[in-house]
Amino acid sequence: MPIQTRDGVRYFSFETFDAGITQAVFTRQGGVSPEPWASLNVGGTVGDHPERVQENRQRAFAALGLDPVTLFDVWQVHGSAVVVADAPLPPHSPHQQADVILTDKVGVSLFMRFADCVPIMLYDPLRKVIGLVHAGWMGTVRGVLRAALEAMQARFGTQPADLQAAIGPSIGPDHYVVGPEVVTQVWQAFGEDAAGLLATIDGVIHFDLWVANRLLLEQAGVKHIEVAGLCTACHVDNWYSHRAERGRTGRFGALIALKT
Repeated sequence: MPIQTRDGVRYFSFETFDAGITQAVFTRQGGVSPEPWASLNVGGTVGDHPERVQENRQRAFAALGLDPVTLFDVWQVHGSAVVVADAPLPPHSPHQQADVILTDKVGVSLFMRFADCVPIMLYDPLRKVIGLVHAGWMGTVRGVLRAALEAMQARFGTQPADLQAAIGPSIGPDHYVVGPEVVTQVWQAFGEDAAGLLATIDGVIHFDLWVANRLLLEQAGVKHIEVAGLCTACHVDNWYSHRAERGRTGRFGALIALKT
């Protein structure tokens, strides 16, 4: 089943991936943080106490049978920079600014934080390479997914047709209202395809991040794509949503790691 619970920690797992990886998008359930971050907040910049955040991360890793010392994460900045992780991030080391992490190393767990933006997981089962992508509207129109695929091909020889890709829980088109500045950039990035990504509902424009990122994958030649179809703003009992909770909320984690 896509939604699982272990030791009180509730998480979503994609069905498209084979047994070569460990992967999960954690819900907000099973942690120690109080309101407004209740309860499995893994974001360290939203006002929660660092000790609670650390405990929540440890619980998340333990639920998957992983050691937190294998973690590699970045400072997410809504751009398109790519980092290749050859080893876990040493404790107290500064974070690199990036929105894509790639690795072909066993013993490195790629980890990111979300609260409406799109978590995208990539797996090349032939070359044993994984990737984790953070794609909000800015990353989507700036080509963060394209940057990830190009880096996988350049560094590891990955071919898009070999990839398995998955688009995780994030804000759905029913809740994602955008202004004219976003609409302009969507048209600039997608051309005539933008018409299928933008819809006017009750006089306001909605942007479909799920379809936009699926389209980018398909245009690159990726054939195996799973979309969770879970809207974070619709289900704040399970997910943090910056939009639905007006900024007073936590961050849920997404993790992918190669198995030994």
